[in-house]
Amino acid sequence: MTTAIADSSITPSAVDPTRPTPTTDSLPRRFADFATLGEALDYAATGSRGLNFHDARGTLTRPYPFSELRDDARAMACRLIAAGVAPEDRIALVAETGPEFAALFFGVVYAGAWPVPLPLPTSFGGRESYIEQLRVQLSSCDPTMLIYPNELAQMAGDAATLAGVQGIDWSEFATREAGEVALPTADADSIAYLQYSSGSTRFPHGVAITHAALLNNLAAHSHGMEVRDSDRCVSWLPWYHDMGLVGCFLSPVANQVSTDYLKTEDFARRPLAWLDLISRNEGTTLSYSPTFGYDICARRMSSQTRASDRFDLARWRVAGNGADMIRPDVMQAFVDAFADAGFQASAFLPSYGLAEATLAVSIMPPGEGIRVELVEETQLSGGSADGGRPQRYRAIVNCGKPVRDMVVEIREEDGTPLPERAIGKVWCRGTSVMVGYFRDDPATAACMVDGWLDTGDMGYMSDGYLYIVGRAKDMIIVNGRNHWPQDIEWAVEQLPGFKAGDIAAFAITTPGGEETPAVLVQCRSSDESERTRLRDEIRERVRSVTGMNCVIELIPPRTLPRTSSGKLSRAKARNLYLSGDIKPYDIAA
Repeated sequence: MTTAIADSSITPSAVDPTRPTPTTDSLPRRFADFATLGEALDYAATGSRGLNFHDARGTLTRPYPFSELRDDARAMACRLIAAGVAPEDRIALVAETGPEFAALFFGVVYAGAWPVPLPLPTSFGGRESYIEQLRVQLSSCDPTMLIYPNELAQMAGDAATLAGVQGIDWSEFATREAGEVALPTADADSIAYLQYSSGSTRFPHGVAITHAALLNNLAAHSHGMEVRDSDRCVSWLPWYHDMGLVGCFLSPVANQVSTDYLKTEDFARRPLAWLDLISRNEGTTLSYSPTFGYDICARRMSSQTRASDRFDLARWRVAGNGADMIRPDVMQAFVDAFADAGFQASAFLPSYGLAEATLAVSIMPPGEGIRVELVEETQLSGGSADGGRPQRYRAIVNCGKPVRDMVVEIREEDGTPLPERAIGKVWCRGTSVMVGYFRDDPATAACMVDGWLDTGDMGYMSDGYLYIVGRAKDMIIVNGRNHWPQDIEWAVEQLPGFKAGDIAAFAITTPGGEETPAVLVQCRSSDESERTRLRDEIRERVRSVTGMNCVIELIPPRTLPRTSSGKLSRAKARNLYLSGDIKPYDIAA
């Protein structure tokens, strides 16, 4: 999606449009040691580095120095204040990768309000699904306005109308007068932005992050990656996801790193353009991706093609990996495909984080690459090996050491700390942990105790390193996208003949190491042909809502386990299914 630039405040200035912003700069680097995000941009703007936007083929379309971003953002802040925006108002922004969103995001910050990045539409689900997702998130964050690119005016405008929110096309907003007004002064404890941590269309949680939390985390991960004066970043990650927004947009500003961007949809169409961009920009040393990004690039390389004929990846110092479970086999396939182009396996930098901790919780020290340990599968769910079954092991990736100012503990279900190498729930505490979920005290209380955050993930510590083995919480993450099981279950409940409590959705790991959703559905029909029809109908329904192919299993009535309070226990259902104690109907493929 290409947005026309309609205002002088975001029109290219005298900067050479054919040359990206420089990698090196005479401005002394500061590692995000600022009180507020606005202060960080003010400092970056005194240098010559900046952001650079590229088209689908990796051709530079717009160099955007931090100095221009600052000027544009302050003009946007004046427009917002003139439109009646007050400190602590929420301003929802559709997060398209480009100078318009960048200027608006920082403009909201300068105006003392809270930017709320919202997603772009995906290739599945369709118009109505996207409108509903926006409507629910708008209802959750209660913004003063929703600002969106012209291409999405109809869908985003409809969502704004349904939520009772003012909808504004950002090309129109940028033409408004930007008279000089006094900008409010933020403090470190003020909220900087709201981040929606899940992909849920029904149960959104807006994570409230302060300036102090944000800058602390940005400093921590820049120190963890050992950012250098000669570093440059390339990213295709979406700006509505915490890794894309915090790690690849806000961090380059706060740590003064020139960055080159491909839009996410352009990466999806031409994945190898990512590696082309890394190869062409001689200073590029930093780039992050979920596992699936490395996977799709390795798969696109022909065995008859020499990677060195097209790519030069020898300078890629930090090949970050996060956002979903890290698969060693995929990383090895990437090394096999691109070692010829100079890529070194030691460049891989596994990490672990979540929006509720701003972003980074642990990072592998640069140069150590991917390290794995084999863990017997029954231990991963807290059980012990069954002597009657053959043992199966899974490779668990080392996700590094806790970042600066972050403390990690592994605990029992009741909160009791566990010793070294014991698997339990991962808790963390530090300056960058969220204030809480916006206007959702029960959800906040459910995961935060005395400053400690229950991440909802399972893992263990070994020699100061964190190993993540899976999720205790219900969220299902496939290809870097978050899916709540309630959304999948709700989709099935809409089909005739099913009701709440008949369905349990959870993630399982295939023998190949991939994570996929499994959906257990209690079926009352005894007719085999009817069961086949129902299974196929359920599969298509889930695919239309989530875009995923799920394992669909029909099971007898009254099979799904309940908690003592009568609620569905997904964790127990998963364990019973994997152990063979829940036996699905045998249905022909």
